[in-house]
Amino acid sequence: MEIVIGVIGLLIGAVVAWYVTGKTANSRAQNILSDAEKDAEVIKKKILLEAKEETLLMKTEAEKQANARTSKIQITENRLKQREMTLNQKQEELNKRMGEVDEVKQNLSNQQEFIDKKGAELDRLHRQSVEKLETISGLSAEEAKERLVESLKEEAKTGAQSYISEIMEEAKMTANKEAKRIVIQSIQRVATETSIENAITVFHIDSDEVKGRIIGREGRNIRALEAATGVEIVVDDTPEAIVLSVFDPVRRE
Repeated sequence: MEIVIGVIGLLIGAVVAWYVTGKTANSRAQNILSDAEKDAEVIKKKILLEAKEETLLMKTEAEKQANARTSKIQITENRLKQREMTLNQKQEELNKRMGEVDEVKQNLSNQQEFIDKKGAELDRLHRQSVEKLETISGLSAEEAKERLVESLKEEAKTGAQSYISEIMEEAKMTANKEAKRIVIQSIQRVATETSIENAITVFHIDSDEVKGRIIGREGRNIRALEAATGVEIVVDDTPEAIVLSVFDPVRRE
């Protein structure tokens, strides 16, 4: 009986010990799980914080680079606008100068036309005088012409030459001054930015008709310009262009 009671006591003690041990293990497991969850939450917050900081740094750097690119683009656009304004101003100035050149050319053409008309008028008056002399004197045309030449030679020659010389001199002086001023200014403002420093410069003109007007009758305008500027003006078969030749770049420009 005592043995049975002892065995039962042992069994009861074993059950109690198992229960107590299991409860302790369960409590430890709960503590470990709780600590693990806390550690996981801390790690999670740390990772999120680092990710936010890295994202903020990347965003700041990207904005910095974008601002730098925007600034460069703005500077480039401003330079382009300034260059465009400068080119437009130069184009307007060139158009103005070319308009003045055209005006001078037109004045030269009008003066030349006036001189030609006066010359034709003098020829007509001369023919009328010859015809009247033939009618009045009854002489042959050749004889009347000789007498008319003898009688009117000095008067007609002096009057006509004086009149024509006066007009030509006035036209030449005006043309020389205007042509010199406008041509030199046009070359200085335009050719100096687009041509290199060498011995010749090609000056383009609108047409061969204008080229002929610049040359003038028997090259008079060319000689006047050469004398005024010290630049040799070469006229060849190149269409719509003349060549300015001189070793002094200041005179050439």
